Amino acid sequence: MVNPLWLKTFIILVEQKHFTRTASLLHMTQPGVSQHIRKLETYYQSQLINRLEKHFELTLEGEKLLQFARDFLSQEQQFKETLGEDSQFEGICRLSSPGALAMRLYPQLCEIQKEHPDLIIHFEVAPNHRIVSELINNTIDIGLITHQVDTPELITTAMEQESLCLVVPSVIKKVAFGELCHLGVIIHPDAHHHIPAVLKANFPEFQHLSEFQVKGAINQINLILEPVAAGHGFTVIPESIVRAFHNKAGIHIVPLSIPVYETIYLAHKRHRAPASRYSYILSQLFPQQFSSLNG
Repeated sequence: MVNPLWLKTFIILVEQKHFTRTASLLHMTQPGVSQHIRKLETYYQSQLINRLEKHFELTLEGEKLLQFARDFLSQEQQFKETLGEDSQFEGICRLSSPGALAMRLYPQLCEIQKEHPDLIIHFEVAPNHRIVSELINNTIDIGLITHQVDTPELITTAMEQESLCLVVPSVIKKVAFGELCHLGVIIHPDAHHHIPAVLKANFPEFQHLSEFQVKGAINQINLILEPVAAGHGFTVIPESIVRAFHNKAGIHIVPLSIPVYETIYLAHKRHRAPASRYSYILSQLFPQQFSSLNG
């Protein structure tokens, strides 16, 4: 890369139109100024000035370099000035969460960006393990995950809890364990975590998810309840997904003797403090929890 000091010398030389005055302003010798120009010409393999008896003229290549040098140094100065800035309402925001949580959070993030257009939301839907990997690799800055992780590189903080719902077709009102076995199960990306958690707490007969016949599998969160509403099986899913489902007449939420909750954790890099814009965003997504964390 070209030495910015050579570019600065070149700009001042063009402005002063004199090697001696340039050397004086830069506290250099005249041969030092000439050396910077020669180094630029060598680097770009172009003649930049026509040296005349008592003055010089820029070549076409020199005029192009002058514009480039001014733009380059101006941008560098602007960048230097912004390094200390940390606006709550400006910048790229790289976040990720699993799909069920994304359905609730992403519309809120869009509203935040609508209110503050200079906050650019880059949101990724991903499973917990990939979010952890991307945090460690600095691909994202904030992860909202549904499993506690024991990773030295990350800090995780419990933000809130959400109910897990056992959902069956609407024609079934009273559910025993045998009825669930007869129905079969609809599998989704978080099923191996959600279903055992709820059934283990509420059905002493439950041992393992493999006891149930798989009646369907779907990896699109907003479609998981479709086969349940069609009578093909049961599943367990966060309450927010049930609330968002369009065909509530087709499903029945089974009352649980022992409610089971899924904890949402905020995760970020231990030695890489998030920018202040994330504090603002999190305060909007989790107002009560974020207030208690900072109180």
